Amino acid sequence: MTSLNLLAMVSIGYVTLLFMVAFWADRQALRGRSARFMRSPLIYTLSLSIYCTAWTFYGAVGYAARSGMEYITIYLGPTLVMIGWWWGLRKLVRVGRSQRISSIADLLSARYGKSNVLAIGVTVLAVIAVTPYIALQLQSITLSVAIFAEADPTRSHNESGTVFWIATGLAFFAILFGTRNLNANERHHGVVMAVALEAVVKLIALVAVGIFVVWGLAGGVEQVLDRVDQSPIGGWQVDGGRWTAITFLAASAFVCLPRMFQVMVVENEDERHLRVAAWAFPTYLLLISIFVVPIAALGLELLPEGANPDLFVLTLPLSQGQNGLAMLSFLGGFSSATSMVIVAAMSLSTMVSNHIVMPIWLRTTGAFGGASVSGDVRSVVLFARRFSIAAIMGLGYAYYQISGGGAALAAIGLISFSGISQILPALVGGLFWRGATRSGALAGLFIGFTVWGYTLLLPEVAGGVFSAETLMQGPFGLHWLRPQALFGIEGLDPIVHCVLWSMSLNIAAYAIVSVCSFPSPMERLQGAQFVHVFDHSAGPGGWTGSVAQSEDLMIMSQRILGPDEAQVFFQAALKRQGGPGPLPEPTPIFLEQLERELSASIGAAAAHAMIGQIVSGAAVSVEDLLAVADELAQLLEYSSRLEMQSQELSRTARQLRETNQKLTQLSEQKDVFLSQVSHELRTPMTSVRAFSEILRDEPGLNAQEQHKYASIIHDEALRLTRLLNDLLDLSVLESGEVTLNVSHRHLSDILDHAVASALAGADGPLRVTRDRKAEAMEMETDVDRLSQVFINLIANAQKYCTAVAPELQISVSNMNGQVHVDFCDNGVGIPADFHEMIFEKFSRATPERAGGAGLGLAICKEIMRRLGGDISFQPALAGAAFRVTFPIQMKIEEIR
Repeated sequence: MTSLNLLAMVSIGYVTLLFMVAFWADRQALRGRSARFMRSPLIYTLSLSIYCTAWTFYGAVGYAARSGMEYITIYLGPTLVMIGWWWGLRKLVRVGRSQRISSIADLLSARYGKSNVLAIGVTVLAVIAVTPYIALQLQSITLSVAIFAEADPTRSHNESGTVFWIATGLAFFAILFGTRNLNANERHHGVVMAVALEAVVKLIALVAVGIFVVWGLAGGVEQVLDRVDQSPIGGWQVDGGRWTAITFLAASAFVCLPRMFQVMVVENEDERHLRVAAWAFPTYLLLISIFVVPIAALGLELLPEGANPDLFVLTLPLSQGQNGLAMLSFLGGFSSATSMVIVAAMSLSTMVSNHIVMPIWLRTTGAFGGASVSGDVRSVVLFARRFSIAAIMGLGYAYYQISGGGAALAAIGLISFSGISQILPALVGGLFWRGATRSGALAGLFIGFTVWGYTLLLPEVAGGVFSAETLMQGPFGLHWLRPQALFGIEGLDPIVHCVLWSMSLNIAAYAIVSVCSFPSPMERLQGAQFVHVFDHSAGPGGWTGSVAQSEDLMIMSQRILGPDEAQVFFQAALKRQGGPGPLPEPTPIFLEQLERELSASIGAAAAHAMIGQIVSGAAVSVEDLLAVADELAQLLEYSSRLEMQSQELSRTARQLRETNQKLTQLSEQKDVFLSQVSHELRTPMTSVRAFSEILRDEPGLNAQEQHKYASIIHDEALRLTRLLNDLLDLSVLESGEVTLNVSHRHLSDILDHAVASALAGADGPLRVTRDRKAEAMEMETDVDRLSQVFINLIANAQKYCTAVAPELQISVSNMNGQVHVDFCDNGVGIPADFHEMIFEKFSRATPERAGGAGLGLAICKEIMRRLGGDISFQPALAGAAFRVTFPIQMKIEEIR
């Protein structure tokens, strides 16, 4: 027989293997060298096997021995979800990725107006529902160890000590690999790889035992089918109501369990992996369940009466002297239990730390009291998450000790499923119903959770809280309040009774309260983002910011991540952008990366709100939008005029080709401009729609709130004014309505001002060389307009010169009263096919590096025309070279 010493050595070796695999996966990920298979749909599918816990590995056989084919419902629910609701799971994953969700509580919080109250409710419900289930996993390991202890009389077995050390070891593993990465939105590669390995082990173990039973004990498929027919399993009748209820619970739990949400949504690398999982995971469930009935039937036949059917997977091989197979079976059950406990503790700890511990800490310490505070929230978050893991594991251990590991734990699987399923109405409604409100979600969760606890949890768990008299007569003698016969409906199975009333009242309260209540502006915005997620999540999160906001983002990040981590993150982003520094530009991609980095520290909802407050907490008025729409209409009219000109210029084949090419480039530049304007306006448009409705539909707003919304609209109007300045400036110049202010000034002074203004605030290495002797001449011109042209050319050189040591040469010459000022850099120059388009409106040679609308050189061209001069591109010179020509003294006719 297998000794406890050998069992301990094998277990320690197996755990060591898990540690090595997890450690290797984490190191590979940190180095950015994670193998392709680590990010494959196969690993993702195997991680979903976290659904198959010890209750499935051991309990499915016991379930079949007691209830016949009803055990299939536990596998049927997830299969129906993966095959029939694949599109819903895809939407759930897309929402999780686009909203930077870290847990199911975070998801519901974000959907219903960033409500932390709702997140706390979901967290408490999840902890209460899952904690007994963790105790069940600890019991399964303890019982399996006890089986080997009975076969080894040389060793004594301390059941309480075994449970304690198992719980301690699982907590240590979850803390070590579940909190190594502060960002809960990114994959925990070590945990996922360990779970995938355990999925393979438990599948191999159960299939191996099944093959041994079918072909080793029964003698083949036909013989085992005969024995099944002759066993009590063959005589079980199907209870349609119970089958439907349990199938529904299994499907609901597959979506709502925190551990399933963790691996299905948070750990998802690519939503396309769902396509593979849609058929691969049901196949996995089929393989792991196909031998359940043969094992149960042979166990009932060969093992002594009174043997625990939950342990047939272990006791059958042991009874036949197959110690190695029994050891493999033990490892399968051990894998089922440990993987569930680790991921459940990790996901619950994220919920507890982000939605309970951190809000309390932030409120009591005033961590967000001032912008200059530099507090390292990182250590607090890590401690909170690690402490939460230990506390959750401690709760599971305490529940096991209080319940005594009795028979009540055998039913805890379905009871936990019933409790966690109360999240389903708020979850599904939030994905598909814009009108759902936070009040409705809270009402549904509270009523459903209360009914579940009253009708199923308290009567069934830990020996039952209600007395037999209360169950029969109802509290205070009120028959209609009997826990398992509410409103006089008798004769139902307890599970069916609980599902019927809890889900019905949950859905009714959710729908009625949502219809009767009015959603807040944030709820309405988030509802639109969730329901129409495929329309709003094609690219980065839609953030836009200004360079000035980079400093605010840096201060905020230092307070949350810590000074060192924030510096590393910002410097890495600056290096990727290749900008001059000292801080990266707040591009949409950078802001999305920053939000993902902050999400795990204070929750995705809080991180999203804090960044939004800095970079996009603004709205725009309807009048401004109409003005912009009018400008866009003018652009479209201009495009039509260009197309008409292209038809008129069809005299020769060469002229037609050149004109068509030019118009094509203009059209592309115009499309880029329109796309940029649309991108800049998308978020303000959404905000205006919401805040306008607030001011119109909510008469109860106080003066402070009205002033706040009015200020937002005012600030947005200023931002849009800056966006349109270039267009308006060009329009004035082209119409000839500009008024020139002529004055006397030395050319060297004008160039000094232009250089200082163009390079102000830039840390780029651009070196400007000049000949001040040649610049010693007095000008009579519009100094401000001429300086505007010089600033534009110097700024372009600073922005686009790609040389290792960028340099700009400014040369001045005077020829017969005409001044020539040449600006030539040492970069790669401008592509030859773009030379004809340089001074056209909306043209940009390198759109990916441009920050404006492509109107700068067109404005310069018009300015120089008004000053009686010209600006031209010099293709014969190296780099990008421009010549500005103008008279020393303007004529009166030119001014007019």
